[in-house]
Amino acid sequence: MADQLTPTTVFKCLADDNRVRIMLLIAREGELCVCELTCALNESQPKVSRHLAQLRTCGLLSDRRQGQWVYYRLHPNLPGWVHQVLTVVLDSNGHWLSPDAKRLEEMGDRPERAAACCPVR
Repeated sequence: MADQLTPTTVFKCLADDNRVRIMLLIAREGELCVCELTCALNESQPKVSRHLAQLRTCGLLSDRRQGQWVYYRLHPNLPGWVHQVLTVVLDSNGHWLSPDAKRLEEMGDRPERAAACCPVR
């Protein structure tokens, strides 16, 4: 589906504050797990998961499972123009994303972040 993205599809998929924030954080970080996004966005896990599912259905994100955790990244077949849009928006709006990025950074190194937010049960 990612190779069939049109501007209308992309902008409809991004027509939500949380979905835009998720996409920009993932574009910035490369890959994030649900619990990292929950912390960064300061939102509930079901709400974040619902938005992630929508972004995956649109073809903007792909996921991988590692144990019981699911990690999200930009879809590998994402057209170059979508990457360019995300880069321009990210570069031009760091101040807008900074509270989310700060919460994410305060989680520490990625392995520690994963241990802090995704403890093995």
